[in-house]
Amino acid sequence: MKIVGKKILHEFKEKHADVRSQIDAWMAEADVATWNNSFDIKRRYASASFLPNHQVVFNLKGNRYRLLVQVSYNNQIILIKKVGTHEEYLKW
Repeated sequence: MKIVGKKILHEFKEKHADVRSQIDAWMAEADVATWNNSFDIKRRYASASFLPNHQVVFNLKGNRYRLLVQVSYNNQIILIKKVGTHEEYLKW
């Protein structure tokens, strides 16, 4: 998958050092993944939540942080939309 919007994740990691390694691991996995549908994501990320318009919410650091992406399965592109604390996520 091609990840678009990595800058959002890099900026977030600068502010939240405790989640850096998990974001790096997620990016490394997503970079080489081939997701053809939501089941491919769910197989690896059981706690992922699926929203309309091919949006997916990933829990980071045991629900402390949330990552919202939009996936284009046909084009193999992940668009980073938002990343934030659980409290920030509740306001999205």
